[in-house]
Amino acid sequence: MEEKQFDPYQFIGFILIAMILTWMLFRNQNVPSQDETISQTNNSVSLKISKEESDSFDQDQNKITYGIFSELMNPAENIEHELQNEDLKIKISSKGANLTLVNLKNFTNYLGLPLNLIADDNNLINTTIKSRVGLTLETKNIFFKEIKYDDSDIEKSISLRAKITDFKYIQFKYILPKKGFKLKLEIRTEGLEDILSSDNIVFNWKKELFRNSKSIDYENRYTQLTYAYEDDKTDNLSLSSEDEELEDEIRWISYRQHFFSSILIPDKILNQVSFSSADLTVEKKLNNKYTKRLITTFEIPKTNGNIISNMDFYFGPTDYQLLRSYGNQLETSVPLGWGIFGWINRFIFLPLFGFLASYFPYGISIIILTIIVRLAMSPVVYKSYVSQIKMKTLKPEIEEITAKHKNNAVKKQQETMALYSKAGVNPMSGCIPALIQLPIFYALFTFFPVAFELRQKSFLWADDLSSYDSIFELPFSIPFYGDHVSLFPILASAAIFVYTLMTTGQQTMPQQEGMPNMKFIIYMMPLMMLFFFNNYASGLSLYYFVSNTLTIILMLVIKNFIIKEDRIRTQIAENKKKPRKKGGFSERLQKAMEAAEAQKRMNQKR
Repeated sequence: MEEKQFDPYQFIGFILIAMILTWMLFRNQNVPSQDETISQTNNSVSLKISKEESDSFDQDQNKITYGIFSELMNPAENIEHELQNEDLKIKISSKGANLTLVNLKNFTNYLGLPLNLIADDNNLINTTIKSRVGLTLETKNIFFKEIKYDDSDIEKSISLRAKITDFKYIQFKYILPKKGFKLKLEIRTEGLEDILSSDNIVFNWKKELFRNSKSIDYENRYTQLTYAYEDDKTDNLSLSSEDEELEDEIRWISYRQHFFSSILIPDKILNQVSFSSADLTVEKKLNNKYTKRLITTFEIPKTNGNIISNMDFYFGPTDYQLLRSYGNQLETSVPLGWGIFGWINRFIFLPLFGFLASYFPYGISIIILTIIVRLAMSPVVYKSYVSQIKMKTLKPEIEEITAKHKNNAVKKQQETMALYSKAGVNPMSGCIPALIQLPIFYALFTFFPVAFELRQKSFLWADDLSSYDSIFELPFSIPFYGDHVSLFPILASAAIFVYTLMTTGQQTMPQQEGMPNMKFIIYMMPLMMLFFFNNYASGLSLYYFVSNTLTIILMLVIKNFIIKEDRIRTQIAENKKKPRKKGGFSERLQKAMEAAEAQKRMNQKR
């Protein structure tokens, strides 16, 4: 055996290490709090050690671990690396392996500029890693110095590796197919199982969403964080205020920017996911450059002591059919309405409008769609108009009953119902057609604002059917109206006003004491619609203008060529002469009124 020789350099090294450890222990003893904190500000790396832990942890392990983490933090030049395909241009920074640019190559914003979902530091992807000795490392501060590109027939990829040794490293790998809007991210650590703490890795995705439309208020109404559960149900954060949620069993997370979306799709179901949303348009924050700030945080469980995590990002249009082609029911992030309204849009209006738009310009497609809907609803319009004629015929007798029993509401109601029953008129027949049309009305109200096909498609004076059609810019802003004048809402409101005149002229508007004037409210509706739709999609206003115009034409055709008012009056007169047996509902209603009247008389006698 060879005899050991004295090494002066080794001896000096031990002396220096002993001095450093003695200084650290002395400094710990002079901190007045019970939990002692040692802060090392080398590029935001922090070491936190409690007093109890400082007595027990392995000082050699602390030195090795800290040295490893310090190696990761050594400054270097921040270089941007690029991936491109037919649809996306991606840039990744060597510091933090973060996405610094996501450009949709075939789209522009409302100013005609390149449409970027990520740019100007509006996006942050960060993982927080803890060591066994309390060191906290954030990948946003790591310089990934080893870069590797791969290019195959089906995809391009870039691997960014922060090496400690050949067998110890942290790696982010981005994979981009030759076409499409999906980007795959693989996060790996290798050889760190003896260094990483038992805690899971914390993943954080923070994004400030750019404004891409003329009307920031309108765009903001459809900008939202939506997430899907494992059972395919979806939920979302508040549209109009700050909101926070903590959820389990999450399958994907969507940052929807109205017509464009950034969607995170992990390879495994996520639990304990924290969401938050903040509206950046309040009080004109950040010069209206952004709409909302959205943040998602969740834990990535380790596998055999290391990180192995895969996730996909979708960066592209909020197009129902396109999202559907990517699976995972991503299309449910498009707000087509709930219940029956969503069903009508998915199975009727989406395929029908898509078919029409494949043959006709988009403005013409809206008009044809409106004609189809109005013709389909024409039987309902017919029944509604017949009911109005019948009510108009009975109007003199109803007014006579009202005058006769103006101080006895129960008696007035009894005789009115008796008149309806004798004449064979159902007062509800005018309301039922309106209720039947309501699902169609609301479905289309939710369909047009999210129809991606309308974006930047022009028609007549409207240069974008997905936004307002300004014909005059005001030098000031009118509350609830805006700083511009849109023509399609004016035409739609005028058509609604004419239709209102035609329908209310046929009906008796009962006016009860203490109740608002119903005619006044009805006539106010066109004005309210004018204010409401001034900032909405011009495609929606075009639909309502054409729809109400067609309804007016249908009513004129029905009145002049189909319905004979004299024949209806004759039929009502004949019905009055016939003995009419009360139906179950009429009889019960009559008895209820009589009981109420009897109870009223008894109360008066007391």
